[in-house]
Amino acid sequence: MATIKQVQVTFDCKDPERVARFWAEVLGYTVPEPPEGFDSWDAYNASLPPERRNEGFAVSDPTGAGPRLYFQRVPEDKVVKNRVHLDVRVGTGLVGEERLAALEAECARLLPLGAVRGRLLLADEENESCLNMQDVEGNEFCLD
Repeated sequence: MATIKQVQVTFDCKDPERVARFWAEVLGYTVPEPPEGFDSWDAYNASLPPERRNEGFAVSDPTGAGPRLYFQRVPEDKVVKNRVHLDVRVGTGLVGEERLAALEAECARLLPLGAVRGRLLLADEENESCLNMQDVEGNEFCLD
């Protein structure tokens, strides 16, 4: 039986480069250099037929530890809640007020990038506090 060694997370979206650049900022991921012969991604996209421009974009963890994120353009709008979402682990090991402060600080950093704040879920007997948010196209994620 084969052993899976790597995973890529793929997002369907309207504007792959915009969403990819948002997530690169959130996670500290890197945006790849444009293809050889092009000084920018805009120049590369301009060389493509209109239907192929901005059809996909990827970002990677510079350490190689995290999964590659790939963003692909789809024609339909997002209409319902995500079936899968990312948890951005900013409060790992923290509890109580210290955890809430970490969640709020990260939320404050992400709002100017285009994130939208959702509902704060306070700790209970089973789970620590987390903060629901949305990315620049409305995809849900949690600050955890």
